[in-house]
Amino acid sequence: MVRSIPHIEKLFIGRDFNGHIGASARGYDDVHGGFNFGDRNEGGNSLLDFARAFDLVIANSSFPKREEHLVTFRNSMCKTQIDYLLCRKCDKGLCTDCKVIPSEHLTTLHRLIVMDLEIKRSRRKRAGYRQPKIKWGNLTKDKA
Repeated sequence: MVRSIPHIEKLFIGRDFNGHIGASARGYDDVHGGFNFGDRNEGGNSLLDFARAFDLVIANSSFPKREEHLVTFRNSMCKTQIDYLLCRKCDKGLCTDCKVIPSEHLTTLHRLIVMDLEIKRSRRKRAGYRQPKIKWGNLTKDKA
């Protein structure tokens, strides 16, 4: 599915991956920003391998945040980060911030992740050749 999306399109993937990518980039410096929460597990390794294979970066790990802005899943026994937002490496510059909103709850256990993007629309260049304008007001019966 990811491979079928053309590179001229913007690609953002967000979901509950149930993996922990850990606080350290250790071996995945190209996809892991170095800022995260907890320890890496096998699910996290799979997510990092997926991101590397499709030239993606994990946006959550690219910005230093306090713990409450990193934890995406919290229950009475533990708190962890298992929800991630991914984007293409070439579009990483568009992402200006990515954090968890601690007061907003999607369900009773998951928290809302927000990514701020700065996408500028490019203006189309006008063609060098322009047709002359017809000034209809100057057109009289004798000139017609």
